[in-house]
Amino acid sequence: QVQLVESGGGLVQAGGSLRLSCAASGSIFSINTMGWYRQAPGKQRELVARIFVSSTAYADSVKGRFTISRDNAKNTVYLQMNSLKPEDTAVYYCKLDQLSRVYWGHGTQVTVSS
Repeated sequence: QVQLVESGGGLVQAGGSLRLSCAASGSIFSINTMGWYRQAPGKQRELVARIFVSSTAYADSVKGRFTISRDNAKNTVYLQMNSLKPEDTAVYYCKLDQLSRVYWGHGTQVTVSS
Protein backbone atom coordinates (compact mmCIF):
# COMPACT_ATOMS: atom_id res chain seq x y z
CA GLN A 1 0.00 0.00 0.00
CA VAL A 2 1.35 3.40 -0.99
CA GLN A 3 0.52 6.56 0.91
CA LEU A 4 1.39 10.13 0.05
CA VAL A 5 1.28 12.86 2.68
CA GLU A 6 1.66 16.51 1.68
CA SER A 7 2.67 19.31 4.00
CA GLY A 8 3.86 22.90 3.86
CA GLY A 9 0.81 24.69 2.53
CA GLY A 10 -0.55 27.84 4.09
CA LEU A 11 -1.36 31.51 3.65
CA VAL A 12 1.27 33.81 2.19
CA GLN A 13 1.34 37.29 0.71
CA ALA A 14 2.00 37.84 -2.97
CA GLY A 15 5.71 37.74 -3.66
CA GLY A 16 6.33 35.34 -0.81
CA SER A 17 7.57 31.77 -0.77
CA LEU A 18 6.42 28.37 0.41
CA ARG A 19 7.97 24.92 0.30
CA LEU A 20 5.72 21.93 -0.10
CA SER A 21 6.78 18.42 0.84
CA CYS A 22 5.29 15.07 -0.12
CA ALA A 23 6.43 12.01 1.77
CA ALA A 24 5.72 8.64 0.19
CA SER A 25 5.50 5.46 2.22
CA GLY A 26 4.89 1.82 1.41
CA SER A 27 6.27 0.00 -1.62
CA ILE A 28 8.21 2.77 -3.33
CA PHE A 29 10.49 1.96 -6.24
CA SER A 30 13.41 4.13 -7.26
CA ILE A 31 12.22 4.42 -10.86
CA ASN A 32 9.03 6.44 -10.73
CA THR A 33 7.61 9.81 -11.56
CA MET A 34 6.52 12.16 -8.82
CA GLY A 35 4.71 15.36 -9.45
CA TRP A 36 2.71 18.24 -8.12
CA TYR A 37 -0.70 19.20 -9.44
CA ARG A 38 -3.08 21.90 -8.33
CA GLN A 39 -6.77 22.58 -8.50
CA ALA A 40 -8.30 26.00 -8.01
CA PRO A 41 -12.03 26.42 -7.26
CA GLY A 42 -14.09 25.86 -10.36
CA LYS A 43 -11.10 24.73 -12.41
CA GLN A 44 -9.67 21.42 -13.52
CA ARG A 45 -6.69 19.87 -11.84
CA GLU A 46 -3.52 20.84 -13.69
CA LEU A 47 0.10 19.79 -13.73
CA VAL A 48 2.47 22.12 -11.91
CA ALA A 49 5.73 20.17 -12.07
CA ARG A 50 6.99 16.60 -12.26
CA ILE A 51 10.28 14.82 -11.85
CA PHE A 52 11.47 11.50 -13.28
CA VAL A 53 14.89 10.52 -11.93
CA SER A 54 16.55 13.93 -12.44
CA SER A 55 14.50 15.09 -15.41
CA THR A 56 11.98 17.82 -14.63
CA ALA A 57 9.07 19.49 -16.37
CA TYR A 58 7.06 22.56 -15.44
CA ALA A 59 3.87 24.29 -16.39
CA ASP A 60 4.59 27.50 -18.29
CA SER A 61 2.83 29.50 -15.60
CA VAL A 62 5.37 28.50 -12.93
CA LYS A 63 8.62 28.29 -14.90
CA GLY A 64 11.34 30.34 -13.26
CA ARG A 65 9.40 30.60 -9.99
CA PHE A 66 8.89 27.00 -8.83
CA THR A 67 11.47 24.25 -8.42
CA ILE A 68 10.73 20.56 -7.96
CA SER A 69 13.26 18.26 -6.34
CA ARG A 70 13.37 14.87 -4.68
CA ASP A 71 15.24 13.02 -1.97
CA ASN A 72 15.15 9.35 -2.92
CA ALA A 73 16.56 8.26 0.43
CA LYS A 74 13.53 9.82 2.11
CA ASN A 75 11.04 9.04 -0.68
CA THR A 76 10.12 12.69 -0.57
CA VAL A 77 9.47 15.23 -3.29
CA TYR A 78 9.56 18.97 -2.71
CA LEU A 79 8.14 21.99 -4.46
CA GLN A 80 9.87 25.28 -3.73
CA MET A 81 7.52 28.08 -4.70
CA ASN A 82 8.91 31.60 -4.97
CA SER A 83 7.40 34.87 -6.17
CA LEU A 84 3.95 33.55 -5.44
CA LYS A 85 0.97 35.18 -7.11
CA PRO A 86 -2.72 35.22 -6.14
CA GLU A 87 -3.42 33.01 -9.16
CA ASP A 88 -1.28 30.30 -7.56
CA THR A 89 -4.00 29.85 -4.94
CA ALA A 90 -5.21 26.25 -5.10
CA VAL A 91 -5.14 22.89 -3.43
CA TYR A 92 -1.82 21.26 -4.32
CA TYR A 93 -1.74 17.51 -4.75
CA CYS A 94 1.18 15.13 -4.88
CA LYS A 95 1.09 12.33 -7.45
CA LEU A 96 3.18 9.19 -7.79
CA ASP A 97 3.34 7.10 -10.96
CA GLN A 98 5.01 3.73 -10.70
CA LEU A 99 4.52 0.33 -12.30
CA SER A 100 1.52 1.59 -14.25
CA ARG A 101 -0.25 2.66 -11.08
CA VAL A 102 -1.15 6.16 -9.96
CA TYR A 103 -1.36 7.38 -6.39
CA TRP A 104 -2.57 10.73 -5.08
CA GLY A 105 -2.16 12.55 -1.82
CA HIS A 106 -5.05 14.31 -0.11
CA GLY A 107 -3.78 17.78 -0.96
CA THR A 108 -2.57 20.85 0.87
CA GLN A 109 -4.11 24.31 0.55
CA VAL A 110 -2.00 27.19 -0.71
CA THR A 111 -3.54 30.65 -0.48
CA VAL A 112 -1.76 33.72 -1.82
CA SER A 113 -3.18 37.07 -0.78
CA SER A 114 -2.78 40.21 -2.86
